[in-house]
Amino acid sequence: MTGRRSAPELAQALVQQLYAAGLRDAVLAPGSRSAPLALALHAADRAGDLRLHVRVDERSAAYLALGLATGSRRPVAVVTTSGTAVGNLLPAVMEAAHTGRRLVVVSADRPERLRGTGANQTTYQAGLFGTFATCHDLGPEATDAEVASAVRAACGACGPTQVNVQLDGDLLPPDPDPATWWAAPVGADPAAGRDDSVALDRGGETLPCGPRTVVVAGDDAGPAARLLAEAGGWPLLAEPTSGARIGPQAIRTYRLLLTTPLRDDIERVVVVGRPTLSRPVTDLVSDPALEVLSVRGRDGVATDPGRVARHLDLVPVAEGADDPEWAQRWRVADARLGRLIDRETAGQGVVPLAVATVVADAVAADTTLVVGSSNPVRDLDVMARPWPAHEHRFVVGNRGLAGIDGLVSTAVGVALGRPRAARTLAYVGDLTFLHDSNALLIGPGERRPSLTVVVLNDDGGAIFATLEQGDRRYSGAFERVFGTPHGTDLEALCHAHSTAYERVTDLGRLAAALAEHPDGIRVLEVPVSRADRRAEAARLRELARQALPGRPVTEHN
Repeated sequence: MTGRRSAPELAQALVQQLYAAGLRDAVLAPGSRSAPLALALHAADRAGDLRLHVRVDERSAAYLALGLATGSRRPVAVVTTSGTAVGNLLPAVMEAAHTGRRLVVVSADRPERLRGTGANQTTYQAGLFGTFATCHDLGPEATDAEVASAVRAACGACGPTQVNVQLDGDLLPPDPDPATWWAAPVGADPAAGRDDSVALDRGGETLPCGPRTVVVAGDDAGPAARLLAEAGGWPLLAEPTSGARIGPQAIRTYRLLLTTPLRDDIERVVVVGRPTLSRPVTDLVSDPALEVLSVRGRDGVATDPGRVARHLDLVPVAEGADDPEWAQRWRVADARLGRLIDRETAGQGVVPLAVATVVADAVAADTTLVVGSSNPVRDLDVMARPWPAHEHRFVVGNRGLAGIDGLVSTAVGVALGRPRAARTLAYVGDLTFLHDSNALLIGPGERRPSLTVVVLNDDGGAIFATLEQGDRRYSGAFERVFGTPHGTDLEALCHAHSTAYERVTDLGRLAAALAEHPDGIRVLEVPVSRADRRAEAARLRELARQALPGRPVTEHN
């Protein structure tokens, strides 16, 4: 079509092209300017061609779309009206940019002629996301080819894209019959848009045997990191959300073992994915005295905070199996340290590390786990034993920028995007839960997944106690500006949102609850103390020294 389109015509053309490009889920935050888009999406949903999810909070809507994209491995759109509504999407867009997830922002806009005139709810929103998202600004004169080109680029991009749509004139279709608001494009490929790749590509350069090597698998590393470690017979230092914490090479307590003499014997490091959980790992991959190779992730960035690594486009391959003595030293130390930690934790009752153990053990075959930033993922990193291979676990989090934003909405989206999972769990802290409590604000006609959210409630920001600001020298200011206790009644909050709730004070009951299949969303609040977090971190380091006595560790800066 050429010539000037009405707003309903442009909206329907855009939604048709999104469908043709493989989009099967869209999240709508309602508004006036986006009305023709909303009606087209509603009609497409009624026809069974795509799923529409409606949320009133744009920030939560964007993270829901991000979770759907993660779970379904398809592009997902978040649709908003004009003005500040678009700005509320920025945190999710930033996360998508740093993880290469296909988030398509469809922002309804006033016509270009009104920009800079003071017209109501009109601003310069095209290109609002700057370096984080490419923008396609479509006006009423956009041709079919231009609309199709913009949508194909958006749905095929590695990362977020903004499609800004200028809707002019009458916003509502002249015919009130929903059958006229939508027609599926003829010949659309049902498989379009799906990305079945679960890992970075292998087949890069060959690494010779000899140097004592470790493979560091950060977020979204995928199976390629595990396969490399297994082929070379090298220790695998894999974070919980790496997709590689699997099999005999994976070292459960690697983070603590990097504070022992084993660290000094490392000669080569291969980094796959985005490792972000600990300073010992950051120090390792930033050490100029080591040979560091870092593989570019989906976003095109190779993790190299010290700017010492050689960057690779493909995951390398091992020349062959290396001397098994090197990996055996790590396995023996790991087993010894794991036993020490488990023995000490077992006698403490409901403490964070024990809760993490129960959550990790609940991640059975075909289970999805969405884990929050801050302490939950770090506790899991210490306590989760490597899982068996080939059992289709899916452990994810928002580790691109490692914020607590939108995590509950992300979990809801992941669960909706993976309906065939045996069960879906989320494990978050209390501040993460409260920061995105609007994720529970779901209308009565909207889809609700089967999702259990475990909230580790220590009434504030416990992670800061383990950092420099947790030193007693700053205790006079700590509680107010870092600890931030809130005293919120989570049961009342869940009740206000018609969300099932249970307070759990027994580890056995927690394990049983995680084996259940709730109907809809359920919150399990597990109250714990944060008073001993700093001492706990010191004690773990002491156990690592006990597990591997020997020469003192060299300080690495």
